[in-house]
Amino acid sequence: MSLRNAMFAFALCGLGIGSALAQNAAPAPQAARPAQGLDRLLDQIREGSQQMSKTNQEREARFLRDKNQQAQLLAEAEGARNAADARAKQAKARYDGAQAGIAALKQQLQGRVGDSSQIFSAVSDAAGALKAQAQDSLVTPQLPTRSAELDQLAQARELPGVDQIEKLWFLYAQEIAENGKVARFKAQVFDDTGQPRQAEVTRIGAFTAFADGRYLAIEPGTGQLTALPRQPSDFTGLIRSFGKDADDQIRDILVDPSRGALLRLAAERPALSERIHQAGAVGYVIIAIGLVGAALAIHQLVYLLLVGRKVGAQLRDLGRPRDDNPLGRVLGCLRGESPDSLRALDTEAIETRLAEAVLRETPKLERYQALLRMIVAAGPLLGLLGTVVGMIMTFQVITELGSGDPKVMAGGISHAMVATVLGLLIAIPLLFANSFLGARSRVLTQILDEQAAGMLARQLEARRSRNADA
Repeated sequence: MSLRNAMFAFALCGLGIGSALAQNAAPAPQAARPAQGLDRLLDQIREGSQQMSKTNQEREARFLRDKNQQAQLLAEAEGARNAADARAKQAKARYDGAQAGIAALKQQLQGRVGDSSQIFSAVSDAAGALKAQAQDSLVTPQLPTRSAELDQLAQARELPGVDQIEKLWFLYAQEIAENGKVARFKAQVFDDTGQPRQAEVTRIGAFTAFADGRYLAIEPGTGQLTALPRQPSDFTGLIRSFGKDADDQIRDILVDPSRGALLRLAAERPALSERIHQAGAVGYVIIAIGLVGAALAIHQLVYLLLVGRKVGAQLRDLGRPRDDNPLGRVLGCLRGESPDSLRALDTEAIETRLAEAVLRETPKLERYQALLRMIVAAGPLLGLLGTVVGMIMTFQVITELGSGDPKVMAGGISHAMVATVLGLLIAIPLLFANSFLGARSRVLTQILDEQAAGMLARQLEARRSRNADA
C-alpha cells in the first residue's frame, strides 16, 4: 500500500505541475475546458492507479511465488548440508581408523626396517673394509675380479640378498685361506720405468712376493705389483735359495708383516759403497790411509813370519850360520876373522861388533811400526774432522730450511757419523796389528841379543881356557 500511495502522490504532483504549465501557457477562454481536463486527468490517474495496482499484484504474486521457491531451495540446501555432514562424519571416522592403521603399519615397518638397515649397514661396512684391505693385499693380483665384486657390495643401495651375503662370506674366507698359502701365478709386473710385463710371481701368504729374483710391492690404491726400485741386498739371496722346488720343503724367506712398508724401508738402507760415499772427501782420505797402513802391516807381518821361521831353523843349527836370516848374520859377523885376529881383539871390541850386528838387523824387524802408530793416532782425528764437517753441514741446512723435517739433516749427520766410524775402523785394527808386530819384533830382537851374548860368553871362555893352558 505504501507503494500505491507513493504512486498516487506522484501523479498529483504531475497534475499540479501540468496545470500550472497550462495556465502559464495560455489562458482558457471558456470555463468548461478546465473541467474536462480535470476529468480526463482523473481518468488517467484512475487508469494509472489500476494499472499500477495490477502491476503490484503481479509483483506480489511473483514475490510470493519466488519466496516459496526460495524456501524450498533452502530446505533442499539444508537437507544437502545435513547429508554432507553425515558423510563427513563417516569419512572422518574412516580417516581416524585409517590413521590408526597407518600408525600401526609404520611401527611394524620401523621394526622390520631396523633389522634390515642393520643387515644392510653390516654388509656394506664389511664389504668396504675388505675392499680397503684388498687394495693393498698381495692376493688381489692373483684374484683381480674380487675388487669389482666388493665394490658392488660396498656401494649397493638396496638390501642385499642371501646370495650376496654368502658371496661376502666366501670372499672373507678366501682371503683368510690365501694368507696361509705359498702360491705361484702369472701376473702383470711393472718394472722401475713403469713398463708392464708378464712374470711368474711367487707369493708368500699376504706378506711377501717376488719375481725374477726381485722383491715386489703392491701399489696402494691401484693393486698393481711393482718391482722395488732398490732391492734389499741383505735378503735377495733368500729368493735364490727359496727356489721353485720349495713346496714341500722348509726354506728361509723374508716376511714383511707390514705388507711392503718395512721392505721398502729395508731397500732404502744404503749399501756399503753408499755409506762410504756419505763420508765425503774426509772419508776417502781415511780409507786411503787405512789401506796404506793395512798394506804395510800385512807386508811386515809376512816378513816377520818368514824371518821367524828362518831364525828358528838357525837356532837348531848354530854351528853353521847362514846369511838368509838375521841370527845367521849376527853369528857370522866374526866369521871372516882368523883365530889370531880374534885373540888379538879384546872383549869390548868383540861385544861392540856383536852389538853393531844386532843393531843392523833391528830396523828391519821394527820397520813400519812408527808409521803405523801415526796412522792409528791420525784415524780418530780424521774421523773427528769429518764429524765437525758434518755438523757444520747440518747446521747450514737447519739455517736454510729449518728443523721441521729430520730428513733434510740426515746428510750432514750421516757425514759426521760415517767419518767417525771410518776413523775408528782403521785405528782399532791397525792398533792391534801394530801391537802384534811390535811383540813379534821384540821376540826376534831378544833372540838376537841372547845369541849375541852367548857368542860373547863363548869367546871369553875360550880365551880364558887358552890363557890357563899357557
